[in-house]
Amino acid sequence: MSDLLFFIEVSLAGLGSGALLSLTALAFVLIYKATRVINLAVGETLMMGGYFFFALAAGMSLPVWIAIPLAIAGGGLIGAIVERGIIRRMLGESPISVFMVTVGLGSVLVGLVEFIWGTDPRSLPDFMGSAPIFIGEVYVSRKIAISFVVAAVVIAIFLVLFRYWRGGVALRATATDQAAAYSCGINVPGVFSLAWIIGCGTAAGAGMLLGQIGGIAPTMGAFGLSALVVVIVGGLDSVAGALIAGLFIGLVEAWTGTYLGGEYKLVFTFGILILMLMIRPYGLFGTTEIERL
Repeated sequence: MSDLLFFIEVSLAGLGSGALLSLTALAFVLIYKATRVINLAVGETLMMGGYFFFALAAGMSLPVWIAIPLAIAGGGLIGAIVERGIIRRMLGESPISVFMVTVGLGSVLVGLVEFIWGTDPRSLPDFMGSAPIFIGEVYVSRKIAISFVVAAVVIAIFLVLFRYWRGGVALRATATDQAAAYSCGINVPGVFSLAWIIGCGTAAGAGMLLGQIGGIAPTMGAFGLSALVVVIVGGLDSVAGALIAGLFIGLVEAWTGTYLGGEYKLVFTFGILILMLMIRPYGLFGTTEIERL
């Protein structure tokens, strides 16, 4: 019986991690759906969210309820600056050129963090508490449980907004056909900016949740690589795919890390990525595109 309880505890921890992966993957999906740009700097934007909160809550001693929205706004500001100052100027360039710009952006953000805060890991001011949560006899980390609930609520809100909010409809229309969106009077450049702002703000929020669990460090942007696997497995343009694939990858990493060793987590994660690219390159829920040469 104890083995079963342990398995359930590991699985619940994996679902909590998977929810954060889904939330981070959502940032990838939002930006890609609107602009067809794979922003590889999402992981570093996540990192910046954690450091923004640290600077506001610990450095400036602001209340948590003020520091959290300001840190999210800081992530959105990064998205606005990058989209308006860099990405929009590269319209018409090859996709690989834009992709490499996001790679360079990630390195710049890491260098900026190391210059300002150094390379040592830091702990964020605790705003979740540490009292354990029990579901029957099963122990669940309070921070992981709260992170799971927050991520689930945010993703649910996004799903509703995509369906009913005017901006969500404009985003879906732009993602489907930019020329048709222009002809319908949709401000396509504005949609691009909105997608980058919301996407980077979402990543910054995920960074605060992740920082609450394991602290912050300049290397935490590597979390974005696992989120990129989630996006590719679920589908680059599918919000539902990001949710389902995130939970799946979170479970796989928790099981392999616990029963086989932490060194096998990435082996299985990227093994799934390679298998998915071979079998279904557009992901489980992604839109299949056919190109004729």
